[in-house]
Amino acid sequence: MTPPADVLLIEDEPSIAEAVHFLLTREGWHCELWTTGIGALDRIRALRPRLVVLDLMLPGRSGAELLADLRGDPELARLAVLLLTARGTASLPEGADRVLAKPFANADLRRVVQDLLGPA
Repeated sequence: MTPPADVLLIEDEPSIAEAVHFLLTREGWHCELWTTGIGALDRIRALRPRLVVLDLMLPGRSGAELLADLRGDPELARLAVLLLTARGTASLPEGADRVLAKPFANADLRRVVQDLLGPA
């Protein structure tokens, strides 16, 4: 039986998705990967992860739209969200618990996830 996901990683760039997934699982968190904005909200509802690591620019549905949906849903509004962005930190959507600008160091990602979830 697969353990419940600690983290749902929603990232479409294969090299980033693979690296983040590898790092999080190596650190002991159970991480599932989703690569598009389409269907992501349904996957979040089904998985009920403790943290969503959300790319801002996704195919099909943007991370900003997903973030707004999460914060507007009473059942999901308190879900921790780490936003990943290549745009820089100016004019980011509101509602993320934390933001990391791409490229980021593995140590920074590890620290932020641990701050949001606690040790694996």
